[in-house]
Amino acid sequence: MISTGGWSSFSFSCVWVSGSPKSGSIQETAASFPCAASSRKLYRTIKVSEGKRQITIPMAQAIIRALAVNAARGQHRSQHLFAELLSETERANKQQSDEWLKAAIEYKHEWEQELARRAALGITGPEPLPHPDDIEIDMKTGQVIVKGPMTKEEKVRWDRLRARLDECDREIKELTASLQDRKNKRFRHFIEDDIAHEKRLRDIIVRAIGEPRDRGRRSTSG
Repeated sequence: MISTGGWSSFSFSCVWVSGSPKSGSIQETAASFPCAASSRKLYRTIKVSEGKRQITIPMAQAIIRALAVNAARGQHRSQHLFAELLSETERANKQQSDEWLKAAIEYKHEWEQELARRAALGITGPEPLPHPDDIEIDMKTGQVIVKGPMTKEEKVRWDRLRARLDECDREIKELTASLQDRKNKRFRHFIEDDIAHEKRLRDIIVRAIGEPRDRGRRSTSG
Protein backbone atom coordinates (compact mmCIF):
# COMPACT_ATOMS: atom_id res chain seq x y z
CA MET A 1 0.00 0.00 0.00
CA ILE A 2 1.42 3.34 -1.06
CA SER A 3 0.43 6.42 0.89
CA THR A 4 1.53 9.92 1.64
CA GLY A 5 -0.07 10.10 5.03
CA GLY A 6 -1.71 13.49 5.35
CA TRP A 7 -0.47 14.50 1.91
CA SER A 8 -2.14 13.86 -1.40
CA SER A 9 -2.25 10.24 -2.52
CA PHE A 10 -0.28 9.03 -5.50
CA SER A 11 0.64 5.94 -7.44
CA PHE A 12 4.27 4.87 -7.15
CA SER A 13 4.27 4.33 -10.92
CA CYS A 14 4.33 8.14 -11.27
CA VAL A 15 7.61 8.58 -9.40
CA TRP A 16 10.11 10.83 -11.15
CA VAL A 17 13.48 9.17 -10.71
CA SER A 18 16.22 11.64 -11.59
CA GLY A 19 19.66 10.18 -12.09
CA SER A 20 18.80 6.98 -10.29
CA PRO A 21 21.60 4.41 -10.16
CA LYS A 22 19.07 1.72 -11.13
CA SER A 23 15.97 3.70 -11.92
CA GLY A 24 14.34 0.84 -13.82
CA SER A 25 13.50 -0.99 -10.60
CA ILE A 26 10.43 1.17 -10.02
CA GLN A 27 9.65 2.15 -13.58
CA GLU A 28 9.77 -1.42 -14.88
CA THR A 29 7.46 -2.54 -12.08
CA ALA A 30 4.98 0.14 -13.10
CA ALA A 31 5.26 -0.87 -16.77
CA SER A 32 4.32 -4.46 -15.93
CA PHE A 33 0.74 -3.41 -15.17
CA PRO A 34 -1.83 -2.99 -17.97
CA CYS A 35 -2.22 0.51 -19.34
CA ALA A 36 -5.51 2.18 -18.49
CA ALA A 37 -6.12 2.81 -22.20
CA SER A 38 -6.40 -0.94 -22.85
CA SER A 39 -9.49 -1.11 -20.66
CA ARG A 40 -10.97 2.22 -21.74
CA LYS A 41 -14.17 0.59 -22.97
CA LEU A 42 -14.88 -0.86 -19.54
CA TYR A 43 -14.71 2.60 -18.05
CA ARG A 44 -16.88 4.26 -20.66
CA THR A 45 -19.82 5.86 -18.87
CA ILE A 46 -23.39 4.67 -19.36
CA LYS A 47 -26.74 5.68 -17.90
CA VAL A 48 -28.48 3.33 -15.47
CA SER A 49 -31.72 3.66 -13.54
CA GLU A 50 -31.58 4.22 -9.81
CA GLY A 51 -35.07 4.51 -8.42
CA LYS A 52 -36.89 7.21 -10.32
CA ARG A 53 -33.76 8.83 -11.71
CA GLN A 54 -30.92 7.99 -14.04
CA ILE A 55 -27.28 8.23 -13.08
CA THR A 56 -24.12 8.03 -15.15
CA ILE A 57 -21.47 5.52 -14.05
CA PRO A 58 -18.64 3.55 -15.73
CA MET A 59 -19.74 0.39 -17.53
CA ALA A 60 -17.53 -1.77 -15.30
CA GLN A 61 -19.21 -0.36 -12.20
CA ALA A 62 -22.66 -1.00 -13.68
CA ILE A 63 -21.75 -4.65 -14.34
CA ILE A 64 -20.47 -5.14 -10.80
CA ARG A 65 -23.59 -3.51 -9.35
CA ALA A 66 -25.88 -5.80 -11.34
CA LEU A 67 -23.85 -8.86 -10.38
CA ALA A 68 -23.90 -7.91 -6.69
CA VAL A 69 -27.67 -7.29 -6.74
CA ASN A 70 -28.35 -10.66 -8.36
CA ALA A 71 -26.05 -12.38 -5.87
CA ALA A 72 -27.89 -10.71 -2.98
CA ARG A 73 -31.18 -11.97 -4.45
CA GLY A 74 -29.92 -15.52 -4.14
CA GLN A 75 -28.98 -16.32 -7.74
CA HIS A 76 -26.39 -19.05 -7.29
CA ARG A 77 -24.48 -18.37 -10.50
CA SER A 78 -24.19 -14.68 -9.64
CA GLN A 79 -23.06 -15.56 -6.12
CA HIS A 80 -20.39 -17.87 -7.53
CA LEU A 81 -19.18 -15.27 -10.06
CA PHE A 82 -19.17 -12.52 -7.45
CA ALA A 83 -17.14 -14.67 -5.02
CA GLU A 84 -14.64 -15.47 -7.79
CA LEU A 85 -14.40 -11.80 -8.75
CA LEU A 86 -13.82 -10.75 -5.13
CA SER A 87 -11.15 -13.39 -4.63
CA GLU A 88 -9.35 -12.48 -7.86
CA THR A 89 -9.48 -8.77 -7.02
CA GLU A 90 -8.00 -9.34 -3.58
CA ARG A 91 -5.27 -11.55 -5.06
CA ALA A 92 -4.39 -8.97 -7.71
CA ASN A 93 -4.36 -6.16 -5.16
CA LYS A 94 -2.08 -8.17 -2.88
CA GLN A 95 0.31 -8.93 -5.75
CA GLN A 96 0.42 -5.31 -6.86
CA SER A 97 0.92 -4.11 -3.28
CA ASP A 98 3.80 -6.57 -2.80
CA GLU A 99 5.47 -5.41 -6.01
CA TRP A 100 5.14 -1.73 -5.04
CA LEU A 101 6.62 -2.50 -1.64
CA LYS A 102 9.54 -4.38 -3.19
CA ALA A 103 10.18 -1.52 -5.64
CA ALA A 104 10.12 1.06 -2.82
CA ILE A 105 12.53 -0.95 -0.66
CA GLU A 106 14.98 -1.40 -3.55
CA TYR A 107 14.74 2.25 -4.55
CA LYS A 108 15.37 3.49 -1.00
CA HIS A 109 18.27 1.07 -0.42
CA GLU A 110 19.99 1.80 -3.73
CA TRP A 111 19.77 5.56 -3.27
CA GLU A 112 21.01 5.40 0.32
CA GLN A 113 24.06 3.51 -0.94
CA GLU A 114 24.60 5.98 -3.77
CA LEU A 115 24.35 9.03 -1.49
CA ALA A 116 26.71 7.40 1.00
CA ARG A 117 29.18 6.77 -1.84
CA ARG A 118 28.99 10.42 -2.91
CA ALA A 119 29.53 11.61 0.66
CA ALA A 120 32.56 9.33 1.08
CA LEU A 121 34.12 10.60 -2.15
CA GLY A 122 33.14 14.23 -1.57
CA ILE A 123 31.22 14.44 -4.84
CA THR A 124 27.76 15.68 -5.78
CA GLY A 125 25.16 14.69 -8.33
CA PRO A 126 21.47 14.94 -9.22
CA GLU A 127 19.23 14.75 -6.16
CA PRO A 128 16.84 11.79 -6.24
CA LEU A 129 13.12 12.51 -6.29
CA PRO A 130 11.67 11.28 -4.06
CA HIS A 131 14.62 11.49 -1.65
CA PRO A 132 15.21 8.19 0.23
CA ASP A 133 15.06 10.08 3.54
CA ASP A 134 11.47 11.03 2.65
CA ILE A 135 10.39 7.41 2.14
CA GLU A 136 9.10 5.62 5.23
CA ILE A 137 8.37 1.89 5.01
CA ASP A 138 6.31 0.00 7.59
CA MET A 139 7.32 -3.63 7.20
CA LYS A 140 4.49 -4.80 9.47
CA THR A 141 1.72 -3.31 7.35
CA GLY A 142 3.51 -3.06 4.00
CA GLN A 143 2.65 0.63 3.86
CA VAL A 144 4.95 3.07 2.09
CA ILE A 145 4.66 6.75 3.01
CA VAL A 146 6.45 9.47 1.06
CA LYS A 147 6.86 12.75 2.96
CA GLY A 148 8.53 14.87 0.35
CA PRO A 149 8.39 16.15 -3.23
CA MET A 150 7.95 13.70 -6.09
CA THR A 151 8.86 15.89 -9.07
CA LYS A 152 11.16 18.83 -9.84
CA GLU A 153 8.14 21.13 -9.89
CA GLU A 154 6.99 19.88 -6.49
CA LYS A 155 10.52 20.30 -5.09
CA VAL A 156 10.45 24.01 -5.97
CA ARG A 157 7.21 24.42 -4.02
CA TRP A 158 8.46 22.31 -1.09
CA ASP A 159 11.73 24.25 -0.90
CA ARG A 160 9.77 27.49 -0.82
CA LEU A 161 7.54 26.21 1.99
CA ARG A 162 10.51 24.84 3.94
CA ALA A 163 12.24 28.21 3.65
CA ARG A 164 9.11 29.96 4.93
CA LEU A 165 8.91 27.45 7.79
CA ASP A 166 12.48 28.37 8.76
CA GLU A 167 11.50 32.02 8.61
CA CYS A 168 8.50 31.37 10.88
CA ASP A 169 10.75 29.69 13.45
CA ARG A 170 13.19 32.61 13.38
CA GLU A 171 10.42 35.20 13.64
CA ILE A 172 8.75 33.42 16.55
CA LYS A 173 12.06 33.13 18.39
CA GLU A 174 13.00 36.79 17.82
CA LEU A 175 9.55 38.14 18.65
CA THR A 176 9.34 36.03 21.82
CA ALA A 177 12.71 37.37 22.92
CA SER A 178 11.62 40.95 22.25
CA LEU A 179 8.77 40.52 24.76
CA GLN A 180 11.41 40.44 27.48
CA ASP A 181 12.68 43.88 26.51
CA ARG A 182 11.08 46.54 28.73
CA LYS A 183 11.38 49.07 25.92
CA ASN A 184 8.80 47.08 24.00
CA LYS A 185 6.30 46.89 26.85
CA ARG A 186 3.79 49.27 25.27
CA PHE A 187 4.00 47.31 21.99
CA ARG A 188 3.44 43.95 23.71
CA HIS A 189 -0.02 43.51 22.22
CA PHE A 190 1.26 44.03 18.65
CA ILE A 191 4.19 41.66 19.22
CA GLU A 192 1.88 38.97 20.59
CA ASP A 193 -0.35 39.37 17.54
CA ASP A 194 2.67 38.92 15.27
CA ILE A 195 3.71 35.78 17.16
CA ALA A 196 0.19 34.36 16.86
CA HIS A 197 0.19 35.12 13.12
CA GLU A 198 3.53 33.34 12.59
CA LYS A 199 2.34 30.35 14.61
CA ARG A 200 -0.86 30.08 12.57
CA LEU A 201 1.12 30.25 9.34
CA ARG A 202 3.57 27.67 10.63
CA ASP A 203 0.71 25.28 11.49
CA ILE A 204 -0.70 25.64 7.96
CA ILE A 205 2.68 24.81 6.39
CA VAL A 206 3.27 21.87 8.74
CA ARG A 207 -0.12 20.42 7.83
CA ALA A 208 0.93 20.59 4.19
CA ILE A 209 4.51 19.22 4.36
CA GLY A 210 5.00 17.97 7.91
CA GLU A 211 7.43 18.96 10.62
CA PRO A 212 11.04 19.54 9.54
CA ARG A 213 13.18 16.50 10.21
CA ASP A 214 16.81 16.35 9.08
CA ARG A 215 17.35 20.04 8.39
CA GLY A 216 21.08 19.55 8.03
CA ARG A 217 20.82 16.93 5.30
CA ARG A 218 23.73 17.17 2.92
CA SER A 219 22.81 18.58 -0.44
CA THR A 220 23.37 16.10 -3.25
CA SER A 221 22.68 18.36 -6.19
CA GLY A 222 25.47 19.58 -8.37
